[in-house]
Amino acid sequence: MIKIYSVAEAQNSILKRNRGPHTPISETVQEGLQRIFGEALSPETAVARLLADVRENGDTAIIKWTEQIDGVHLAQFRVTQSEIDAAIKNIDHDLKEALSFAAGRIREFHQRQPIPSWTTTEMGGVLGQRFTAVRRAGVYVPGGTAPLPSSLLMSAIPAQVAGVQEIIVATPPGRPDGRVSEVILAAAATAGIKDVYAIGGALAVAAMAYGTATVPRVDKIVGPGNLFTTLAKQQVYGIVGIDGVYGPTETAVVADDSADPDWIAADLLAQAEHDVLASAILFTPSQELAEAVQVDTALQMDFLSRAEIIAQSLNFRGGIVLVENLEQACRLASEYAAEHTCLAVREALQPACIDAIPNAGGLFIGERSFEVLGDYVAGPSHTMPTGGTARFASPLNVLDFMKISSIVQLDDQTSALLSPIAARIARAEELTAHENAALKRVET
Repeated sequence: MIKIYSVAEAQNSILKRNRGPHTPISETVQEGLQRIFGEALSPETAVARLLADVRENGDTAIIKWTEQIDGVHLAQFRVTQSEIDAAIKNIDHDLKEALSFAAGRIREFHQRQPIPSWTTTEMGGVLGQRFTAVRRAGVYVPGGTAPLPSSLLMSAIPAQVAGVQEIIVATPPGRPDGRVSEVILAAAATAGIKDVYAIGGALAVAAMAYGTATVPRVDKIVGPGNLFTTLAKQQVYGIVGIDGVYGPTETAVVADDSADPDWIAADLLAQAEHDVLASAILFTPSQELAEAVQVDTALQMDFLSRAEIIAQSLNFRGGIVLVENLEQACRLASEYAAEHTCLAVREALQPACIDAIPNAGGLFIGERSFEVLGDYVAGPSHTMPTGGTARFASPLNVLDFMKISSIVQLDDQTSALLSPIAARIARAEELTAHENAALKRVET
């Protein structure tokens, strides 16, 4: 059963608990590392070893470690176009239509994002900024415990809108025969992605970061993943760009006594089923709502396929926080800076709540705008900052696939005006070659 906390208890046991990818390692993970490497290694060391081997030995290392980790022998790991084409034909018609509809909304949303290259002549000559897309992007699509075609759409389509020339997808060989899940391939076909590789976790990140004989090296890697994927992204950052460091998924719901407890319970359960480390938290000033949600959560959970995962998630990372008023609920939600923050409050109170929650990966306003729609079909990418990073980070968007070049084209008069000023600052910094280069222009 989901617990009810006071504000003081919440601050001690929920808001301040260790969050993000550095969660204490479970016995299962430790046993897995021992099995794979034959010795006790930290996840960081294990990932570093995998990265180094792929960097040195390329495809051979990928084949070896995939067999060791997943028990799958890969004769080849590039998915053929015929497999991709077959996947979209084989899936149910209604799923095909759903993927196509979702892709359309995701594309339409991101096409509306302004990408403002600009110049001005008001500062002497021409100054400005030019936006250009990265040439090649790598999209990682999780597929370990469950295939996630939505993650492919949510990452690949913003890259396409940005104008990325080459997009490659890496995803685990989720089937015993080493093949990629058919629904993920169907999503690739829906988005028009032709380059898909059956490689999982840290190995996928290594292949995309360093390049191999089969997998081209990319400029930026995006997409969520498990602990090992995240650690790998951290370790290759600087060799390639990354979108962010993602930890377990999380939702914070702010609700008053107007909210439907049955709906709130359903939303919390939907979040909790992702992972035993997922966080689903309700902030409310209503004791009646808190107790009703507690009851409805228990009743609904009995009918769900991932009830065991949900129970662990709610017990370890979830809770209902009983606050004094709605203002305090909003303040705590903003401090928590959740990946998803949902407002289930009276419509008249929504503007004040929105203003009081500057820190949120996504704001879902009103009970009809529930987070599950954001996962699949609302429009924005569902890859959002976790672990409190919404204080400074943003959801995946078109700009993640672009870079800015500064444009400097000064006219002679402005150059002459600026050169002695630059020379004086250079002299203060004891950079005499800088000073000399500036004074050469003054003397001319």
